[in-house]
Amino acid sequence: MKEIVLAGGCFWGVEEFISRLQGVLETEVGFANGRIENPTYEKVCHENTGFAEAVYVRYDENKLPLDKLLEEYWSIIDPTVINRQGPDVGSQYRTGIYYLDKNDKKIILESKENIQKHYDKKVVTEIEELRNYYKAEEYHQKYLKKNPGGYCHIKLD
Repeated sequence: MKEIVLAGGCFWGVEEFISRLQGVLETEVGFANGRIENPTYEKVCHENTGFAEAVYVRYDENKLPLDKLLEEYWSIIDPTVINRQGPDVGSQYRTGIYYLDKNDKKIILESKENIQKHYDKKVVTEIEELRNYYKAEEYHQKYLKKNPGGYCHIKLD
């Protein structure tokens, strides 16, 4: 099984979208690559913590290779805007791909090069090794499954 952390704006919709993909075994929302220990949603939203709202993804690479997972990811974000997705604005809503396996970096960079061909503006999605990750509060986990009419900037139907 493989792991990766993906940031694409509000983590509720990203988690719901990714969780529906064949080959995804587990998703969890949290905060990636910030500057403090044990961040809360409140701190991430209102203080300069450096965290991105993100989704931890555990997947079966035999059923869903990383390049295919990334194709799905690129389809739900605008990789050309900084610190924003949909109506959500702030550094916590930036796009990012945070890898745990250094061998994944080459595939991720190739994927970014391929998606760049579809845009006139520069793709600004962060690609970094995962430095830290903290699970978000329980009420954020599987939020759109618990609240089917809840807010989402991603078209899920």
